[in-house]
Amino acid sequence: MVLELPEHAHPLVALVDELDAALDGAAEAPAWTLTPRELGEVLPRVARVSNRVGGLMLRMLAEAERHRVGDAVGAGSTAGWWANESRTTKPAAHRVVTLASRLEDSDAISRALADGTISPEQAAVIVDAIDALPSHLVSGALRRGAEAHLVSLAPHHDAKDLRVLGRKVLEVLAPEVAEEHERRLLEGEEQRAAATASFSMRPDGHGSYVGRFKIPELAGAILAKHLDAIAAPRHRAAIDGVVGERVARPLRLGAAFIEYIETRRDAPRAGGIAATVVVTMTMRDLLGADKAASLDTGGFISASEARRLACEAAIIPAVLGSKSQVLDLGRKTRFHTEAQRIALMLRDKGCRAEGCDWPPGMCHSHHGIPWSKGGHTNVRDGMLLCPRHHTLAHDRRYQMKTDSSGRVTFTRRT
Repeated sequence: MVLELPEHAHPLVALVDELDAALDGAAEAPAWTLTPRELGEVLPRVARVSNRVGGLMLRMLAEAERHRVGDAVGAGSTAGWWANESRTTKPAAHRVVTLASRLEDSDAISRALADGTISPEQAAVIVDAIDALPSHLVSGALRRGAEAHLVSLAPHHDAKDLRVLGRKVLEVLAPEVAEEHERRLLEGEEQRAAATASFSMRPDGHGSYVGRFKIPELAGAILAKHLDAIAAPRHRAAIDGVVGERVARPLRLGAAFIEYIETRRDAPRAGGIAATVVVTMTMRDLLGADKAASLDTGGFISASEARRLACEAAIIPAVLGSKSQVLDLGRKTRFHTEAQRIALMLRDKGCRAEGCDWPPGMCHSHHGIPWSKGGHTNVRDGMLLCPRHHTLAHDRRYQMKTDSSGRVTFTRRT
């Protein structure tokens, strides 16, 4: 069928008029009369025509954006006007108008749309891939080559596959540039990930902690590997003795995270001792009473939980009234041992200086009578002081006094 275009109309306007009239006639033709062979032949042609019409629409929208057609009816933008005219959502209209403007500098993509060999969706993918190429590494010629390469691949791949190919286009056309680009991307991602890593958690008041974290990919992969290993069915069967009921993965990983924390044996050190939670309870409670055990952090746990931790977890059970490690070493050693540090932490619960709230793990162990002057390294004569107050304790310009409650004050000598 040859379309006759009226001489008085713009060729594109006349073309749309003729297409509109031809489609009116096609609407009356029953599709059910087409044979399978005819359908197999005509549908690809319909898709090609649809692509060509879509390309034509993009060309016109680019001109509409240049002339701000929407201004005549008070629209805030061409995209807003087009959303109203085409009955599409504003985000969709904005995407198509933006694509139309971006295609003006892409001759290869525009020609492929005009030929119907690619769809508007594929065109958007190719434009995104070309725009993502690093301008400081890719020359204009290489950029045009990448565009032509992706256009040549489009007839054989859908938009999803084309997006993947677009990310790898430099590896095909310029491997050395791709390696440098990937190196810079990875280094930038790693630096940003390290700089923005964060962790926060808080007690929810119902026996749990809730929180969120953001860590670099490598750290996350390591943590995931560790938790997956603990949550593996064979590991659970070895630990629990039997294969339990299958539970959702988040719950399995939650249980694995608890085991991961409780059973760590390589805890970092803070204030001279391993950064572990100290659970305090009497021997009577440990052996079967139900009185709650206290934590050095100020919280409480049930006696049964404390007994479980004392058996298997990486905590320090400070059982009052039981046989403990030697805490008084007298003159045999200068520095307080880990056992003495724990005892000081339980007793002082932080810096002894009046008004200071430094936690015990951040404090130094101080000799009440300096070891250099005959003092003993023991719990009775020791105390916890934060770094600042420990410095003042050894500064001759300051005088340190201890009141009846054990709190320490500093005054400047006159």
